[in-house]
Amino acid sequence: MENHNRILGFIYIISGALQILTMIFLYAFFSAFFPFLSEEAGPDGAWVFEWLLPFIGTIAVCVVIVFAIPGIIAGAGLLNHKKWALTLALILGIFKLFSFPIGTAIGIYTIWVYA
Repeated sequence: MENHNRILGFIYIISGALQILTMIFLYAFFSAFFPFLSEEAGPDGAWVFEWLLPFIGTIAVCVVIVFAIPGIIAGAGLLNHKKWALTLALILGIFKLFSFPIGTAIGIYTIWVYA
């Protein structure tokens, strides 16, 4: 059981870090790409690129941070043998079940380790 907690800790830390890095990359890519689309949209469609898409981007960044930071904290807690970390990992694992296919595998493994 000790090895599974350690493996699960590493999985959560790596998963959280990759989520944050992916979001940073996508945010930078779309921030550089949207000005070109705004020019092509003309004055009637420019409001979408000036207001709506940055709003959606901010919401997406917040959602990723809400799930990535607790995942990193749960992973660090599992590596440091904290009792609360397995409960946090179980809650995050249940949410990860909806993220097909890798998140589903992590969620199933988390539930299996917890049971």
